[in-house]
Amino acid sequence: MQEANRQYTLKAYGRAIEIYTQLLTESAGKLTPDQRTTAQENLAHSYQLAGDLKKAEQTFRDLTSTTELTGPHIESYLHFAQTLVGNGKYSESQLMYEKYNKLKEKTAEAESASFPDPATGIIGKKAATRYRLEVLALNTSNAEFSPMYYRDGLVFVSGKKSTTLETSGKGGGGSYLDLFYVQDRQQLKTTQLIKADGTVSKPVQSRSRKDRRAAMVQRSRASANDSRTIGGYDGGINISEGLRFSKGVQPFSRALNSRYHEGPVTFFSDGYTVVFTRNNYDGRRVRQSTEGVTNLKLYKAVQQNGTWVNIEELPFNSNDYSVGHPALSKDDRLLFFASDMPGGVGGTDLYVSRNENGKWGKPVNLGKEINTKGNDLFPYIDERGNLYFASDGRKGLGGLDIYYAPLFNGQSAGPVEHLDAPINSDQDDFGLITDGNRKGGYFSTNRQKGNDDIFRFVRESSLYGCRNLTLRFYDEVTKQPVDSVSIDIKARGEEKKNRTVVTRKDGLVQLCLESNNDFIFRASKDSYVTNTVGFSTNALTDDSPSRLEIGLNKPPKIVDTVQYIPVLANDGWDIVDSQKARVRGIIMSEKDRKPIEGVTINLKNDCDGAIRQLITGADGRYEFELTEGCDYTLSASKERYGTNTSRIKKIGTKSTSKVLSADLNMLRVGDIVQLDNIYYDLDKWTIRSDASRELDKLVATMQKYPSLTVELRSHTDSRGDAVYNRYLSAQRANSVVSYLASKGISRKRMVAAGYGESLLLNNCTNDVDCTEAEHQRNRRTEFKVLSIK
Repeated sequence: MQEANRQYTLKAYGRAIEIYTQLLTESAGKLTPDQRTTAQENLAHSYQLAGDLKKAEQTFRDLTSTTELTGPHIESYLHFAQTLVGNGKYSESQLMYEKYNKLKEKTAEAESASFPDPATGIIGKKAATRYRLEVLALNTSNAEFSPMYYRDGLVFVSGKKSTTLETSGKGGGGSYLDLFYVQDRQQLKTTQLIKADGTVSKPVQSRSRKDRRAAMVQRSRASANDSRTIGGYDGGINISEGLRFSKGVQPFSRALNSRYHEGPVTFFSDGYTVVFTRNNYDGRRVRQSTEGVTNLKLYKAVQQNGTWVNIEELPFNSNDYSVGHPALSKDDRLLFFASDMPGGVGGTDLYVSRNENGKWGKPVNLGKEINTKGNDLFPYIDERGNLYFASDGRKGLGGLDIYYAPLFNGQSAGPVEHLDAPINSDQDDFGLITDGNRKGGYFSTNRQKGNDDIFRFVRESSLYGCRNLTLRFYDEVTKQPVDSVSIDIKARGEEKKNRTVVTRKDGLVQLCLESNNDFIFRASKDSYVTNTVGFSTNALTDDSPSRLEIGLNKPPKIVDTVQYIPVLANDGWDIVDSQKARVRGIIMSEKDRKPIEGVTINLKNDCDGAIRQLITGADGRYEFELTEGCDYTLSASKERYGTNTSRIKKIGTKSTSKVLSADLNMLRVGDIVQLDNIYYDLDKWTIRSDASRELDKLVATMQKYPSLTVELRSHTDSRGDAVYNRYLSAQRANSVVSYLASKGISRKRMVAAGYGESLLLNNCTNDVDCTEAEHQRNRRTEFKVLSIK
């Protein structure tokens, strides 16, 4: 399963298909329901992406016919709908789209309800996508609009103010639109920066006095749809008809720019074929409709030796209606355009024509999912095949607004989305071009004094209201997934509420995190050391799902190592030959450090496995001679006591000190051991850093004795209300248990008990005047041994 998922993630779909097929055929009974669902949907999607749509459809059908998908699996309905479109089953595809949209909206509502909007604080409202806008220096006092990528540069439409592009049949010199070109769009300078919060500032580069003077020129409002023409900055290069542009802008092609209007363009992927909009002009004369209107047509040209030649009309043009605003898919097979041809939904609709064997097919209306009763125009297709367009027939912010619609194979594949401000405004916004992730791009707007300008935009947040994150928890030693891990999620912000999720059997949990925030994940499970991981959605703009692999460790088993000490005179032991290696010590109680009689001491030689044994007398003493060059294991055991095990590292022949001191302390059932220096702030039960150092000693004891179970007992002094003191002490005891559990000590081995002021160690009751030191003696934390082996 892991290997199949890995191949799928690496986009090695052929190999993924092989492994998923084998998995579902030979090991289906071993898969959990969720694993089986994941395998089926990834197999179906692999078929789809590999181009085998028939097998993809059958696999999706098998997947969706048995149960309704939920959570992250609902994306399979979208993929199924896309597959059905590819197989020509449009009616069934629409039903699947509707099901996907319904489930997606339901999921989005549930997810958005978990987080308040960072800007408004309103729960359930999706956070707006943030964009930074840059006003380009190429803009003039007239009109620049409809940018299009061409090689490393930008081609756009510009010209002086004129009548509308659709109806312009004649005009004087300089009143027509032409195509212009910036060779390197990365070198485009900006005159203004508009931040996501709407504040306006100047860019880092300084503007010249001429620039500032030109920026103050009164600009007249142009038509939102078409009449996009050029004016000039002072200085720059002379373009045509007496117009001046900023440096770096030049006519795109004198072969394409004619005496009449040239409008929006698109290019084939190789850059050597262009489709462009022009008035109905055949190079000799302008043609008009039966009503005397000069409409738009689409033309194609190819580049030869640096010149655009062989200009010809596309086959679906007409003298009686307009066809314009072309946009090509990445594979050059689909041509989208705007037209007011008869039979449409509204004034101007969007259509698509398919290139089959070098010929353009009959245009197909994109339907009511895209088109409205108003005007829908200025299409653009990104590298993923999705559509951006402008429309005045939807409820937007201004006249023309920019919208996004997911497509599959030229067909609608999801709801139309209105782009957030500041891309859209209360004026006309249109002609957007961008990448597949909408990280940045260009668009046209007339928001500045009614003049059409080209803006650059940069996305500064996620496209979505939340960031998809998958967490996987696994055992660091076995590498197997860990289920039932409890993850406490803390988001930055005082108003943010913590929430807790739990991993599934496969160790996975899916989260949808609020964008532009910081998070802390605190993962805990009984018998594992708590792991804390940070994650930030700040500055994440790629919108790809994220995944974190988090390992959990079990606490180590601690075995003490005996230390070497020099032989001291009059140490109470018999005089021995200091040249012979030996180990000796006293077995004492952990509680009161008194010798224990009747303890069985075993010394195992790790070289040959030989075991020697003795039983302590009343003085608790033992002594063994050692063989140099061998490691040993020393253990002390007695009924109702915990077995204490230590290691003895081998003694070298050149060692000057050959006597080892190994005094061993043993815990007994019923022992109560006080923990030193466990202090709390007044009326608090949070573990302080100075207390944690002492508690780490108890952690080591619990690790040394894996069978040890204890009662953590917390006490207060007599001051204050007795009922409150018992509550306070219980909370403190619980804090100790939680601290030990975070270090991997199983909660099953611990009981928290708060005794308040009921077990004072002295006579400092309510009516007795005691010193602070005497009261401090009663404020203690201790543990009682409940069982041990």
